[in-house]
Amino acid sequence: MNKEAMQKKYMSYWQRNKKTQGYLLKKDIKNFSYRIIRFFLLFGMCFLILQPIFNKITISFMAEEDLYNAMVISVPEHFTTSNYMLAAKFMNYFKTLCNTFFVSFTIAILQIVVCTVVGYGFARFEFPFKRFWFACVMLVIVIPPQTISSSLHLHFRYFDMFGIMKLITGHTINLRGSALPYYMMSAGCMGLKNGLYIYMIRQFFRNIPKEMEEAAYVDGCSTLKTFIRIMLPDAKPILTSCFLFAFVWQWTDGFYSKMFLGNIKLLSIQLPQIGEQLNKYLTHTLNQATGASVGYTQCVISTGTLMVILPLLILYLFAQKGFVESLSSTGIKM
Repeated sequence: MNKEAMQKKYMSYWQRNKKTQGYLLKKDIKNFSYRIIRFFLLFGMCFLILQPIFNKITISFMAEEDLYNAMVISVPEHFTTSNYMLAAKFMNYFKTLCNTFFVSFTIAILQIVVCTVVGYGFARFEFPFKRFWFACVMLVIVIPPQTISSSLHLHFRYFDMFGIMKLITGHTINLRGSALPYYMMSAGCMGLKNGLYIYMIRQFFRNIPKEMEEAAYVDGCSTLKTFIRIMLPDAKPILTSCFLFAFVWQWTDGFYSKMFLGNIKLLSIQLPQIGEQLNKYLTHTLNQATGASVGYTQCVISTGTLMVILPLLILYLFAQKGFVESLSSTGIKM
């Protein structure tokens, strides 16, 4: 834009502002102030969220002497990667990573398949005690799983379906220590956060016009075929979102993993044991008189935490588009 055009635009602006008795200038100042305030609010929120992660990243590359050096704040003076090697050794990282990925992926797929069918049923069909069963879904969301931990332990420790096993063999089956109970709970919509996934999927299907299904029925599609070929393709955003939630929550879960998957090494189980493993390593392997200091123990644990969440960050980078689409397309319709 040349100088003359800029001058014309400048004069035109002030002429329009004069005609509106200063309203145009006040409006522009107000909009500019809102943008400035919004910028600082968003910057502050992002800083509060990201600052602890950046702090853990810098600490993970510090040697032990840097932790107690008041002059070292964010940039390590003695750069080292030994913290990552120790954390990987104590967690048996690569084997544990494969186990965690397999369990999280299979559980997430099973949960989404079952919850999609149930959520679609709640959204589209009428059946006896529908409100009662949906109230039970709400209870699954509200009631924390710790309240039924004793019942779950006894149920799968002395597992018997309708007394058949005890009638045939004379004793019950101990399913504790295997992944089978957790897969059974996930298949029965009682796994980790299953109630939330049912609710989200139900709300999404309720927002889809029923005319789409009616048109499919007119064309000769059955209920199952309509669900698979018409409804599921439209539900990709919400299914992606629910899969990410299921995968991430299972990846970091410690309650169900310790209760049912204790014999399978997972990252969520191995991470809290880093401090104990570090003390054993220093006292028995390196023959130190004392164990690790509190600061150094927390440093190695922080390094292990970063190694646990790194695959989740990579997953989100690839799936963020579908996640954002699900948030924008899912509404609340009662």
